[in-house]
Amino acid sequence: MKSKPRHIFFFFTYLWLFSCKESSLSSNDSLLALIPLLGASANASVCPKSTLPSDIYLANTVVSASANVSGFSDPKKAINGVCGSGELAGSLDVYALETTGAGASMVLSWGGRTVKNVPDSIDFIIYDNSFRISGDTNTYAMDPSVIQVSRDGSIYCGFNPSYTAGSINLLTSWTKFGGLRPVYYNMTTNPLSNEDLFISTGIPFLLGGGDGFDLDDLDPNDPNDVNCDTTAANDIKTNGFKFVKITSASNVINPATSTNFPWPPGSYNGSDIDGVVARELQ
Repeated sequence: MKSKPRHIFFFFTYLWLFSCKESSLSSNDSLLALIPLLGASANASVCPKSTLPSDIYLANTVVSASANVSGFSDPKKAINGVCGSGELAGSLDVYALETTGAGASMVLSWGGRTVKNVPDSIDFIIYDNSFRISGDTNTYAMDPSVIQVSRDGSIYCGFNPSYTAGSINLLTSWTKFGGLRPVYYNMTTNPLSNEDLFISTGIPFLLGGGDGFDLDDLDPNDPNDVNCDTTAANDIKTNGFKFVKITSASNVINPATSTNFPWPPGSYNGSDIDGVVARELQ
């Protein structure tokens, strides 16, 4: 995980300082002043919902997952709904991948259903838990992930992502990766419809945040594809896919350097998966 629990520490520090500081406020006034903070703390525990929204096309099946990051090792966290925390914080309701090895990847599906290729639209969204770390809206604590899709679970085609050497926390340094953008969608505190999630608020952000992928951008020449060729890629573009594979970029070779993609500082594990949502299913 990235260093995200700091807001919890500051919250309790504030409570301690508040209780120790001399004040002319009455006890009732003090309690009233604390209500907003207590409410914010309570809201953090109401997501995910026990019943998922039926109109959100979440990946709902864990096909494979072997990471064992302490405190974040439950793969069901990747399919139990999206609990984004906005621009300046990341959700803790996530499944954390490793940075290298078999635990650096996981595969999800929609229980046998197929994600369609919707004309003139992104087709699915990857939700991680990135957040902005400076006043510059291009600088984020991020978990870049390489995304590949498959119809049969053995042939995986990707999007040929690229990294431009430079500041590793700059959004513009990474192209066609998951795990870059913050997540605004929270199915409890910021409920949105499936259609809303795919609304663009201007390049490169979506209304509900996360990183969108268009099947028309599949690249059969991606050197990290698994058994993919032009025929397989076109088959997915025409008929959709059933499986999505998410891999921490640190476990994937950067074809530009023949070494693994770099990993942003401040994370002791790989990508943190909050969920995947499809535009349309069949």
